[in-house]
Amino acid sequence: MYPRDLILVLEQWLDKKEILILYGARQVGKTTLLKEMLKNRQNAVMLNCELPFVSDILESKDLARIQAIFEEKKIIVLDEAQKISEIGNILKLIYDELPEYKIIATGSSSFDLANKIIEPLTGRNIKFKLYPLSVNEIKQKNTWLWVMENLNNLLVYGSYPGIIDLTISDKQIKLPELASDYLFKDVLIHENIKNPALIRKLLKALALQIGSQVSTNELSNMLGVTRQTIEKYIYLLEKCFVIFSLPSFSRNLRNEIKKSRKFYFYDNGIRNAIINDFSLLQNRTDIGALWENYCISERIKINKPNTNMYFWRTYDGAEIDLIEEHNGKLKAFEFKWKKKRKIKMPESFSEKYGLNKLIIITPTNLQDLLK
Repeated sequence: MYPRDLILVLEQWLDKKEILILYGARQVGKTTLLKEMLKNRQNAVMLNCELPFVSDILESKDLARIQAIFEEKKIIVLDEAQKISEIGNILKLIYDELPEYKIIATGSSSFDLANKIIEPLTGRNIKFKLYPLSVNEIKQKNTWLWVMENLNNLLVYGSYPGIIDLTISDKQIKLPELASDYLFKDVLIHENIKNPALIRKLLKALALQIGSQVSTNELSNMLGVTRQTIEKYIYLLEKCFVIFSLPSFSRNLRNEIKKSRKFYFYDNGIRNAIINDFSLLQNRTDIGALWENYCISERIKINKPNTNMYFWRTYDGAEIDLIEEHNGKLKAFEFKWKKKRKIKMPESFSEKYGLNKLIIITPTNLQDLLK
């Protein structure tokens, strides 16, 4: 098993009253993480909410029956909790009436789980997100030398726990299956999704535009549906941990682009599976976009609280790949697969915001991405 940085964070909350909600895509390792974290705790039990008898008992809201399946355990994991109807109200009932239990709930579909728990559990829960393996977690098990020797494969095949150690041929079989799980088991089960072909076309369009500004109006015209439909599907894809977006950074500098977004995938392998391209890096024309996607997703995985992430661009073409704003302080990153020339901070940005340092990340200094 790969070490997961989130274990240390979760353990800090085990002795506190709040219900812990662990979100993450399918196959990202939520169940494995919790089993590892609780393996030496005799007072913990994991209940699979996809099992009919578990869901029946929880949905009954009968406290005696609920206590019976909890037995003498005090730490209760409800795995795939979004399968339970009225899960928010049920968790609130346990929190209020059975305070001796510490509840951890997991869900692969955040829009589903979140919509069911936000209101009932206001002030009663702490949310966490688990992503595909980070470069920091990979190097803890396989060393930094391994990371550098396998960087090309990470850019093409990604870093899902169940994918990373497979042979190349097995990766090319398993990744499309995993990408289909995103589509059919999370996004398409939503009651308002009636056009799976449109979701596939939209995902492919986004996959071909990583690192570029995306216009929902252009996507609407391209796919022949309303802009509102495009926005709804993008929202669901973000909530299912397939993609994430960066808004544009602007503080009213006259020629800044203010209302635009860029979209990225949480995992390079999923992105490449969607466009059905596992070509070697030397044969690809999208290596710059792959590197940018990889680096920005790694910054997301660092998961620093109270950090806002943006891109920045002006109408005359000055741009910065990533701006991070943390407690009022800014960091600026540029991601270059090959650094062919000296790259400077755009003067208009440094003059407006007083930031002169531009952090350039290439394969040769990838470790600087983790700072």
